[in-house]
Amino acid sequence: MCGITGWVAYDRDVRDESATLDAMTETMSCRGPDDRGTWISGPVGLGHRRLAIIDLPGGRQPMTVETPQGTVAIVYSGETYNFTELRRELAGRGHRFTTESDTEVVLHGYLEWGAGVAERLNGMYAFAVWDGRHRKLVMIRDRMGIKPFYYYPTPDGVLFGSEPKAILANPLARARVGLDGLRELFAFVKTPGHAFWDGMHEIEPGTVVTLDHGGLRRHVYWSLETRAHLDDRETSIARVRELLEDIVERQLVSDVPRCILLSGGLDSSAMTALAARQLAGSGEAVRSFAVDFVGQTENFVADELRTTPDTPFVHDVARASGTDHQDIVLDSQALADPAVRAHMITARDMPMGFGDMDASLYLLFRAIREQSTVALSGESADEVFGGYLQFFDADARNADMFPWLVRFARHFGDDADVLRPDLSKSLNLPSFIGDSYAGAVSGIARLTGESDFEYRMRKICHLHLTRFVRVLLDRKDRASMAVGLEVRVPFCDHRLVEYVYNTPWSLKSFDGREKSLLREATADVLPKSVYDRVKSPYPSTQDPEYAVALQRHAKELLASPSHRVFDIVDRARVRRAAGRELPQITQASRRGLERTLDLALWLDLYKPELTLS
Repeated sequence: MCGITGWVAYDRDVRDESATLDAMTETMSCRGPDDRGTWISGPVGLGHRRLAIIDLPGGRQPMTVETPQGTVAIVYSGETYNFTELRRELAGRGHRFTTESDTEVVLHGYLEWGAGVAERLNGMYAFAVWDGRHRKLVMIRDRMGIKPFYYYPTPDGVLFGSEPKAILANPLARARVGLDGLRELFAFVKTPGHAFWDGMHEIEPGTVVTLDHGGLRRHVYWSLETRAHLDDRETSIARVRELLEDIVERQLVSDVPRCILLSGGLDSSAMTALAARQLAGSGEAVRSFAVDFVGQTENFVADELRTTPDTPFVHDVARASGTDHQDIVLDSQALADPAVRAHMITARDMPMGFGDMDASLYLLFRAIREQSTVALSGESADEVFGGYLQFFDADARNADMFPWLVRFARHFGDDADVLRPDLSKSLNLPSFIGDSYAGAVSGIARLTGESDFEYRMRKICHLHLTRFVRVLLDRKDRASMAVGLEVRVPFCDHRLVEYVYNTPWSLKSFDGREKSLLREATADVLPKSVYDRVKSPYPSTQDPEYAVALQRHAKELLASPSHRVFDIVDRARVRRAAGRELPQITQASRRGLERTLDLALWLDLYKPELTLS
C-alpha cells in the first residue's frame, strides 16, 4: 500500500521539473512513510511513497525493466493477492524476477499481457505504467475502486495521483470547486469519474485510462454484470463459505504485523472467526481492535438506527475466537478536537461531513497503527449481502431515488438545509439527484422472467455496489492511509461480489433477515449473540458533551462574520443551532454544525477558488 503520482508532458522535459515532482510525491508521505522514490525520463516523471508490506527490502519503487525498445516503469499502490500464482505462470513463460514483491509481478504481467494484466489480478490496486517502447502511459484501477486514483488532463499530457493533493501540488492544476462539486457534497451521490475538483477526474473502478500522442482513451475491463444464478440455497451457502475461506487466507498474507477491525456485527465477526481458525494451526492469535466511546455501553439509548451497543458483542467474539483484543475508547474532547477534524479533511481533500464518525475512524486507525501495519475490515458486506435497513424499508425500496437518501432524510434531515437559500436554488439538488438516479439505473440488465420485485431489488443492490460503496471505500482508504495503515476489504473480492450480486433477493434474505447467506455460511463459527444480532451501523457517540463542543466551535466561527464559509452556509441557521439548549440539539442540527465546521476548516486549509453561480 502506497501513494503514487506522476506527470507526463510531451512538449517539455520533465527532468527540468524535478522539484515539482518531489513536491507532488511528498504530499503523500503519510500513505508511504517507509520510503520514497522518483524516476524521470524525458517527458515523464513518476513519484512513489512506500508503505512496506510484502518483501520489505526488495519492493522499492518506481520499478523499471529495460527492454531493447525502451524502458518500462511502474508506480503501484495496493496488493495483488494472487501474485504467487501469477509469478509462477510468468516464470514459466520465461520471465526472471529479482525480488519477492507483488509489484514486480504486476510489472512483468504488463510486459506479457499489456493492459490485459488487469483482468488477471485479484486484489486492490491503482498503478501507472510508463511504456517507453510506445511513449504511452497506462493507468489502471481495481474492479471495486478500493484504491483511489485521480488524473488531471493538461494541454500536453496529464497529471495523476493517488489523491487530489498530489495533483494540486503542481502549478498546472487549479484548486477550484464549482457547483458540481458542491452538489456531490450535499447530495451524497457519487458520480462516476467526477473528482469534486474542477478539471480533475477519477479513474473509474475496473477501468484502464491510456495516454499517448493521440490523447486520452478509456477502456472498461470489468463491470457488474447480470447473470442467471442456478445454485440452490445449500449450494449457494457452501459456495459463499468456500470463497470466504480462500479470500481470508489470501488477505492474511503479510510480512508485517496484522490485525482485524472488530465491531461485533456479523461482517467483522465472521471475518475474525475465519481468520482465527486459519491461524490456529500456527499457534498465532488474531489481534483485534474495536472502537468505543467513554460511557457509551453503560448509558446507551436505543434509536431507529442502533438498537444495541457494540462492545458486549465485540467481547463475545473475542472470547469465542481467542483473539488478542483491545478496545480503543475515545472521549468527546478528542472527537471534537479541531486538529483531528483538520487531519481528516486533509486526508480526504474535501469536507465530506461525516462528523464524529470520521473523527473516530481516524483516531481508531491512529491507535491501531502503533501496533499493526495491516488490518482486515468487514467493510462492504452490507452492500454485497444486503444488510442496510433501506433494503427492508418499503418507502426506500419503492422510491425512484437512491434508497439510502430516504433513510438519511428520515434520521438526519436534509443536509442542504444548512445552505444559503440562494446557493441552494443554484444547486437544484432534487433535479441533480433525479438525473443521477436515472443514469445510474438505466444500464442495469434484467433477467428474462425476473419479477418486478426481484428486478427492483437487483437495482437497489447494484446502486449500493456501484455508487454507495465507493463513498465508504474512499473514506476508509483516506482515513487509514493518513496514518500509514493498510486496511484490506475481503468482502470486495470481485469473485464474491459477482456471485452474491446475482443471487436473487429471495435467496439473499431467505429467512426474512438481512445478510442471510453470510449468516448461514459462517453460522458454525459465530457466537449465538452475534448470529441473532440485528444490523447496527458504524457507531456514533451519544455523549451530549460532543454536541456542546460543536456549539462552542460554531460560536467561535460566528465571531468571524467575514469567513468565506458564510458564502456557502446560512449564517442564521448556524446561529440557531449553536444557541439551542442541549435537549433541543437534534441529529439534524448536530450534523449541520459538523458540516459547517468541516467546510470552514477546508476553506482555511485549501483556499480553493469557488464558483457559486
